Amino acid sequence: MRSIAIIAGKEVRDGMRNRWVVATTLLLAALALTLAFLGSAPTGTVKVSPLAVTIVSLSSLTIFLLPLIALLLSYDAIVGEIDRGTMALLLAYPVSRGEVLLGKFLGHLAILAFATILGYGAAGGALALTSGDIDRDSVLALAAMIGSSVLLGAVFISIGYLVSTLVRDRGTAGGIAIGVWLLFVLLYDMALLGLLVVDQGKTVTADSLNWLLLLNPADAYRLLNLTGFANVSMFSGMAGLTEQTRLGQPVLLAALALWVVLPLGLATGFFARRQL
Repeated sequence: MRSIAIIAGKEVRDGMRNRWVVATTLLLAALALTLAFLGSAPTGTVKVSPLAVTIVSLSSLTIFLLPLIALLLSYDAIVGEIDRGTMALLLAYPVSRGEVLLGKFLGHLAILAFATILGYGAAGGALALTSGDIDRDSVLALAAMIGSSVLLGAVFISIGYLVSTLVRDRGTAGGIAIGVWLLFVLLYDMALLGLLVVDQGKTVTADSLNWLLLLNPADAYRLLNLTGFANVSMFSGMAGLTEQTRLGQPVLLAALALWVVLPLGLATGFFARRQL
């Protein structure tokens, strides 16, 4: 455990030195604050919770932005070290390859978690100070959204590590990482929508659609945040889906956790057998 903590600390220090932590935190905070105040501007007239509206906006932002940041953090974590020759030096110490990979993963996850909690927390805190209409359910929904956003980031860091252990150069890893982002964030839902239009409900039932959504971690995240709380699902336009879906919060959280464990486990196995 000490070796893992040391490697994780090194990754955090490298992130500070390369301005990753500062840049990511400022970007998330700036976008979150913008969405919080511009998106919730009309809520005083229609008497809805500004925090609930902000959660809907931040969830959509997270699906597009956080996976990209996570992949950019992790796509060259292994192959980049091998290209620079520093991986062989690191493995010369009494540390296993599994400890190296897990330590790097925890370090990158710490960077992303810090940026997400501080950036999104700033938006929630600013709304709490400027608006008196902040209810307990909205605060719980915001906390759940921040926690699940960190979990979504962990999913794509894990996928980035799998990519990094499979390829032989950083350029290929970067191209595959962008392809992974496009697949899960854009192409999968477009293909699923096309399937539903063509199928016309003949083959794809409501139950099978639920499980198809679990094959995409971005969709699992979307369902978790936009249907998990009644006050949020009402403003997200997904209140009807809340009544139809049988995927509760435990199932969605388990799916996201599985998306973290499986790619990371595969990355550990491939890295253990890789020739440096």
